Amino acid sequence: MLQPRRPGNLPAETTSFVGRRGELAEIKKRLAAGRLVSLVGPGGVGKTRLAIRAANDLGRGFPGGIWMVELAEIGDQALVGNAVLAALDLRDQAAVNPTALLRSYLSDKELLLVVDNCEHVLPAVAHLVNDLMRAAPGVRVLATSREPLSTAGEHVLPVPSLQLPPPDDPEPLAQLRFNEAVQLFVERAAAASGSFELTADNHATVVELCRRLDGLPLAIELAAVRTRALSPQQIRDRLSDRFELLTTGDRTALPRHQTLRTSVEWSYDLLSPTERRLLARLCVFAARFTLDDAEAVCGSGDVPAALVLDVLSSLLDKSLLVKEEDASIACYRLHETVREYARLRLREAGEEETVERRCFDHYLSRCRRFAAEGRSSLPQWLPWMDQEIDNIRATLHRRVDQGDTRRGLELATSLIWYWITRATTEGVRWLDRLLVSDPEPDAHPWAYFARGFLGVLQNDPAAAAPVLDRAVTSARATGQREVLAQSLAMASIAASMSGDRAISVRLLEEARTVNNTLDDLGAALMTRQAQALNGLLAGDLDAVGSAAAEGARLSREAGDLYSLGMMLMNQGLAALLRGDQDGSRPLFTESLRLARQLDDRVAQCYLLGGLAAGAATAGEPLLAARLLGATETLRAEVGATINAVLAPVLAHATATARASLGVTGFRSEFAAGQGLSRQSAIRLALRESAPAAVSRDNAGTGVLRPREAEVARLIADGLTNREIGGRLFISERTVESHVRNILNKLGFNTRAQIAGWMSASDR
Repeated sequence: MLQPRRPGNLPAETTSFVGRRGELAEIKKRLAAGRLVSLVGPGGVGKTRLAIRAANDLGRGFPGGIWMVELAEIGDQALVGNAVLAALDLRDQAAVNPTALLRSYLSDKELLLVVDNCEHVLPAVAHLVNDLMRAAPGVRVLATSREPLSTAGEHVLPVPSLQLPPPDDPEPLAQLRFNEAVQLFVERAAAASGSFELTADNHATVVELCRRLDGLPLAIELAAVRTRALSPQQIRDRLSDRFELLTTGDRTALPRHQTLRTSVEWSYDLLSPTERRLLARLCVFAARFTLDDAEAVCGSGDVPAALVLDVLSSLLDKSLLVKEEDASIACYRLHETVREYARLRLREAGEEETVERRCFDHYLSRCRRFAAEGRSSLPQWLPWMDQEIDNIRATLHRRVDQGDTRRGLELATSLIWYWITRATTEGVRWLDRLLVSDPEPDAHPWAYFARGFLGVLQNDPAAAAPVLDRAVTSARATGQREVLAQSLAMASIAASMSGDRAISVRLLEEARTVNNTLDDLGAALMTRQAQALNGLLAGDLDAVGSAAAEGARLSREAGDLYSLGMMLMNQGLAALLRGDQDGSRPLFTESLRLARQLDDRVAQCYLLGGLAAGAATAGEPLLAARLLGATETLRAEVGATINAVLAPVLAHATATARASLGVTGFRSEFAAGQGLSRQSAIRLALRESAPAAVSRDNAGTGVLRPREAEVARLIADGLTNREIGGRLFISERTVESHVRNILNKLGFNTRAQIAGWMSASDR
């Protein structure tokens, strides 16, 4: 039977997994007994790979999937919640605090979070995990760190080095091949040299090497790749010389972290001068980086940009660099242990400040282009931002730490399109941190405008109004009429949202007066957006229609998809409020296609609601009920607040559909809509799929609860109640209760009927 794809973002294992059978069994046992397991050990011991393998093995035990949260690239405690949101494919686009949004979203989910590399943000992780444990009883957490989280209910599992062969009583060659450390060395050496094998001649040397390296996976890998140029005996001798220097012959004086440091240092010293320089400079990237990034930041007179690709390839061959594919673009990253060592070497070379400045200048230059071109090129720029945001965050964080408010504000303001479509509360946090210490408030009107824009998007006019007033004052003082017009228009929207009609009208008239003296697309669009939104709030539908139509024309000509989507939505709402359902549908439909293209979740939520209302008015209650359910799910996922214009429209649609379907029928269809994936809901709203087809996409979740649907799938796989309990970490008695509920809900008498129903549903 074909199984539906499991939700989650767990990365594929790029290399085969060696050994660790005992640790894997212990992880599963502890996750069955408790909800938080922390894998603890020093860098290079293989905690991440072990966690990924354990999660993959747990497989279908979690109906909500297995989700990996990577924290190595997060340098700010305040961004831990954002990292979890991103891992779960949620969006920080509303006024809700990330932690509050996570509590709400996860409250009824049964899933596993693999939280990797917690040590540098330990307090924030511990606090968040505590919150989630209380709010979401179905969530389990598998964490990796160099030290425990020290939070209630934590099961700490120290991760040892790989199993080592005995020192004085050599095992037979056939048995030695199954030793974990030896297996890893042989596998990596064969991959590097193409022909390495464990033989009677070299096995003693390989055993000694693995023992000298304490069974540390990273150290063994770094040594094994050298078999391309050196024999195992040569590798052993060179490493032994280093260890003897460190310990003066006393091997027991060398702790594991020093073993790893020495292995990395040995690999570093074997590099050419050019390779060393580039590796040291690459540490300024907090996350993945591309060839273009490396050339721009790390290429210089002694490492020409033209050579960077060759040097990256060489470092990749030596396992000092990891390559990943992201949307068909090759990306690279450093293992955190190698990054730490590279940072020390960069500091010793006296280049840290210079390279960090080049890194900031590189991202500032790119983000300036994003700000200038983003309006007409969001589909091209947003994927780049999604890929680079952790590096940009790191450079922004350095500006804050160093008190460089001017350049920090320039970078944060240039990200306005990203904050609008991807990370609204994060943008608010960065701008607030910088603006509070701004020594020249009159010099940065765009920064105050950006902060006010985000406040309006968060439906928070009280926060938006004062910063927009500051933007107006600053724009007047500096004579920047483009930002003056936009700030006045945005302030007019904030006043209208607050119910201050007189001030809203005055500010809008002033914005229009300034705009009439300009030839600026941004000012023209913002002024018309203010006219349209204020008209919707005031019930002036004629004003909405004319302003939004002109705004749509200007947006379409400029290729501004975000503004076009907003203008079409405004037109659609005006048509719906006039009772013109046939006129609203094509407007909402085109706007939803744009929101899907830009992955604008808040817009998708509002547009699903608009199309649901239209369906209810057009006599399609089943479609309306499902879209209303999908709207509610998406609203909860993004933490959106249904605005004052749409709320009564949705209430009327709900009453209409319920009257047509009856309370029970409406409830059933609404629940089916709630269970749809976001993409399935959009396809349904765009009429790319019929309601019946979508219900198959949602097999089991409309009638059965998520855990019941999971039990039904395992019954269809032929598992007994005991086997199902073991797979799902629940008691056999609980499984029996679920089976009874399934039989009752489906009107069946036998497990075979459940299996047949699931087979039909999954086709």
